[in-house]
Amino acid sequence: MTSTQIKPPAGTAAPRATHRRRELLRKRLTPFGYLSPTIILMIVLMAVPIVMVIGYSVMDNVITNKSPEPVGLENYLTILGDAAFWKAARNTFVFTAVSVVVHIVLGLTFAILLNTELLGRTTKALFRVILVLPWLFTVAIIAVLWRMLLSPNGVVNYILETVGLTGGQVEWLANPSTALAAVTFINIWSGYPFYMISLLAGLQGIPRDLYEAASIDGAGPVQRFWAITIPQLKPLIISLALLDFIWTTQQFALIWMTTGGGPIDATEVLSTFTYKLAFTRYQFSEASTAAVIILLLSMILAFFYARSQRSRD
Repeated sequence: MTSTQIKPPAGTAAPRATHRRRELLRKRLTPFGYLSPTIILMIVLMAVPIVMVIGYSVMDNVITNKSPEPVGLENYLTILGDAAFWKAARNTFVFTAVSVVVHIVLGLTFAILLNTELLGRTTKALFRVILVLPWLFTVAIIAVLWRMLLSPNGVVNYILETVGLTGGQVEWLANPSTALAAVTFINIWSGYPFYMISLLAGLQGIPRDLYEAASIDGAGPVQRFWAITIPQLKPLIISLALLDFIWTTQQFALIWMTTGGGPIDATEVLSTFTYKLAFTRYQFSEASTAAVIILLLSMILAFFYARSQRSRD
């Protein structure tokens, strides 16, 4: 049995192929057409400033100099050789590491408290309101509130002196030996509710069957916590820790409003160090260099966050 193929008329194959290519190209470009407003905004508001800052970092004293000249990596060598930069980096690491660890521990502790069946509904609702309160305040209110509480004549000193933990009026934010610990405590206090709520949502997503099966097998509360709760929350804890690390390394407003980076650079972090270079000492090129270094550190953290998200999916 033979079949007869109908061939297109001569001269029509090429136009059809061209039409198919145009349709394919149109389908591929259509999504970019919808995304074009967002892409344009990202280029104008993000890419262009970043490229400008990178360009400033290899120039000689831009903005204040009408004819800046390229200096290569000289600004990077100057910043990396500055002892003040490394002190700010060390303070940033201590401030961030302590904040992240305590945020996770405190958030998980309160989340477990709110998720337990030992408390009644009214008690849980009351605790939710009290524990979430710090998250409702703006940074300016938090700074003013704790400057008053930690002042030499404030409530904190009164309570500690009453119970015998301190022997006098401690200037928590004005003493170089206590200022970094004080601002770290304030940052922990103002930020833990977010992690508490996130981890509470994670706890409520763990199937109850797992706990019931573990109880039947004779596992106690501590064994259930380490064998079920922590493994189930591990992806969420890693994601929250990486996000918190990125956010906390960029903390500026709280430190600027409480100590301004002082006293004697005791609370100087990379963000306040960069700000002072630009708007106090008017060294915009070196400030741009410090900003690029912070950008690179943030990109490294963002890489690990994206990697953890990919493995989670």
